[in-house]
Amino acid sequence: MMLFLNVLLLLVGFVALIKGADFFVDGSSSLAKIFKVPGVIIGLTIVALGTSLPELAVSTSAALRGANEIAVSNVTGSNIFNILCVLGFCSLFHRVPVNSIILKRDFPVSIAVSLVALFASCSRVIFSGKLFGLKMADNAGLVSRWLGILLLVLFVSYIFCLIYDAKKNPVSEEETSKVYSLPKSILLIIIGVAMIIAGGQAVVNSARFIARTFGMTETLIGLTVVAIGTSLPELVTSIVAARKGEVDLAVGNVVGSNIFNLLFILGVSSTIHPVTVNAASVYDFGIMIIISILAWVFSITNKSVRRAEGIFMILTYAAITVFAILR
Repeated sequence: MMLFLNVLLLLVGFVALIKGADFFVDGSSSLAKIFKVPGVIIGLTIVALGTSLPELAVSTSAALRGANEIAVSNVTGSNIFNILCVLGFCSLFHRVPVNSIILKRDFPVSIAVSLVALFASCSRVIFSGKLFGLKMADNAGLVSRWLGILLLVLFVSYIFCLIYDAKKNPVSEEETSKVYSLPKSILLIIIGVAMIIAGGQAVVNSARFIARTFGMTETLIGLTVVAIGTSLPELVTSIVAARKGEVDLAVGNVVGSNIFNLLFILGVSSTIHPVTVNAASVYDFGIMIIISILAWVFSITNKSVRRAEGIFMILTYAAITVFAILR
């Protein structure tokens, strides 16, 4: 009976995510037009923050409980899912052009932040060569409270950079979506965020119950079920945005969410409670950096993510998931 109820809750969560994402994209796009802010900036800030709220809730609560495996693997797993699956599935519906600002600023920032977080927390194990002698569950490093504060400072600096750039370079974009009044735009965003959070939590909680019913470990749940569940808002929001023609919003949402996850969510989690990093998470960090560089190279080469590359990304994610299950 409980299994049936959780499957039902999973379906309800999906419906809430889809409708919430629809409202959120409409409200955010309208807000961008009202303030003459590029859609890419809205994607990198409002949409990215809203769709990252499930990750924030899961990682902070995991940090408070001392469940470090979930706190770290949720961030790395979500970022891997965002790059490979969100961009991959968006490209199946519509060729996804990549804004030059994202290519020059935000992709490099995402990769640089990943490297900073990895080496600042695990440099001793990595440079000593001891990593390959550790078991997957062994302690390999620590995201200290001071590193968490540094990540939050970098996060605030990044946001100020975005706002300054948007005010310095206001643009008049072609109207590709309906413009609502300011109160209605804000209301749509609030309703969308509420539905996204509720839907994301419903999906995560029900999926965790179903996963445990089938005997999955807590670490594997954090990297796969929880990471995928909390990234569903990014997936649904970006696909809806791509289908509506808001391609800048779709790509900005993915890259922005990854930066938010690394700087804000990992920063908040480790500031609340220092987060230990096991050997498995070090490998996940490495995979995340490699696929980020790969996606960046794809984008630079073609100035877009095409269907063939999207299929390759989705298959790569499937291979990474198999590796996570078998290790």
